[in-house]
Amino acid sequence: MLTVHHLGVSQSERVIWLCEEIGLPYRMVRHERREDNKLAPEALKTIHPMGLAPVIEDDGRILGESAAICQYIDARYNDGALTPQPDDPDYVDFLYWFHFANGTLMPNMYMEAVVVMADLEEPPFFFVDRKRRSWSMLEKRLGEAPFFAGERLTLADIMIVFVMTTGRMFINFDLDTCPNARAYLRRIGERPAYRAAMAKAEPGFRPMLD
Repeated sequence: MLTVHHLGVSQSERVIWLCEEIGLPYRMVRHERREDNKLAPEALKTIHPMGLAPVIEDDGRILGESAAICQYIDARYNDGALTPQPDDPDYVDFLYWFHFANGTLMPNMYMEAVVVMADLEEPPFFFVDRKRRSWSMLEKRLGEAPFFAGERLTLADIMIVFVMTTGRMFINFDLDTCPNARAYLRRIGERPAYRAAMAKAEPGFRPMLD
């Protein structure tokens, strides 16, 4: 059985949601953050050299990086059903938003988080501006289609939703000016698989869907 190493309040909730979404049996091993600095515990380093989550174990393989894990699970256990293929009209949008999640959105948001955690001065203007433009793009896209790749849920949504929800715990950002994003997150929050995943990954935690 697939084993998912989940760190509380982290990107690994993506993997739990994906498994629930496709009905894949899995074993979840939860790791708690350290009390002194809120980082991942040393135990994760015995599983993967980076000592970060998510990490999965499957058939003797150990794999890190949430995007790689999501692609692996969808390809191996779901016939790639959540990954539009090159001849699909949604392919280009899927490809862009799938990589936008960790390639653009997270770095620009978390630079602010690093500044706050390190008790430094305000983040440089260009990071603040990039965060603003990133969310402006999200808002525009969600006014054009119900999901990031188009009419159906894909791995692009699995990747981006964490940054739009739990990821906001680390920065100062609300959705007052993002009605399309709010409507989208309400739709995500109505999915039984998402609710089941969050109940298992973060028991007692109210998902940040607004």
